[in-house]
Amino acid sequence: MRDTKESRLLLVLLIAIAFALITVDIRGGRNSPVDGARQAAAAAFGPIENGLSTAVDPVGNAVSAVRDSGSRHDRLAVMEKENAALKAKLGSDDRNRSRLNQLDRMLKVAGQGQYGIKGAQVIAIGAAQGFSWTITIDAGADDGIKRDMTVLNGDGLVGRVTTVGPETATVLLANDPDFTVGTRMEGNDELGFASGQGDRPLRVELLNGKAEVKKGDRLVTFGSQADKPFVPGVPVGVVSRVDPSGGGLTRTLYVTPYVGFSKLDLVGVVVTGPKKDPRDEVLPAKPKPVPTPTVTVTVTPSADGAAPDDSDTNGQQQ
Repeated sequence: MRDTKESRLLLVLLIAIAFALITVDIRGGRNSPVDGARQAAAAAFGPIENGLSTAVDPVGNAVSAVRDSGSRHDRLAVMEKENAALKAKLGSDDRNRSRLNQLDRMLKVAGQGQYGIKGAQVIAIGAAQGFSWTITIDAGADDGIKRDMTVLNGDGLVGRVTTVGPETATVLLANDPDFTVGTRMEGNDELGFASGQGDRPLRVELLNGKAEVKKGDRLVTFGSQADKPFVPGVPVGVVSRVDPSGGGLTRTLYVTPYVGFSKLDLVGVVVTGPKKDPRDEVLPAKPKPVPTPTVTVTVTPSADGAAPDDSDTNGQQQ
């Protein structure tokens, strides 16, 4: 349309009519006289708008996705970080539960034996100290630790203190070849000396060559004068093999120790010995024997009271 005086006049007139219709529509509310026209327009142009919306929405969604990708990436990064932290916490909780279990068992042993202990953590192993079976703990002279003190954990005898510094100490483990401890057998009180053999069972020489001993018997520490280096009653291990008696003055046993020397974490140094020998009180409860199943066979007699013969099982005789 050309920009003329007539066209301008027409545009002003159309605008005036539009405003008049809007005013009438607002004042009329639900009874607006233009409501019928609005519905007719909706019926005519609705399908077209719906089609355009369907065609345009995927593009709009894609644009929104691109626009929000930065914030979504940030949220994903936060979630991944929280997930990693949760896993770390879970791992930490598992470790804490394990250590609490170790501490609980160690305190139980100390209570049963009436040992006064100082708790410590293993911070180094013997590979850094000349390849001997030793550990370093994070407790020393400042904590009341002295040379030749017994070291135990929740399972039993760990070793003895050999070197003490202000804040750390070295412990010779019970499986070291230079380690020897006096032992007493549960029940019959047979005495002996146990020596370490590295990753093999402890070797025990009983003083009585004719002692009655069998696989499964258990040993505890005999104790030393003034409780140094060993307090009495600490569980040592279980007899796994007995050498045949050769009529000698001693008898050789092989004992599987209670303590796993390759997985030590929390230990207790006995700083105060018991007032009396706990004897066998500290030993763990014996495992209950597994019952052997028995099979009972019941023979049911025939109706006439006679035992069935071979013909009953092989068919009618000819």
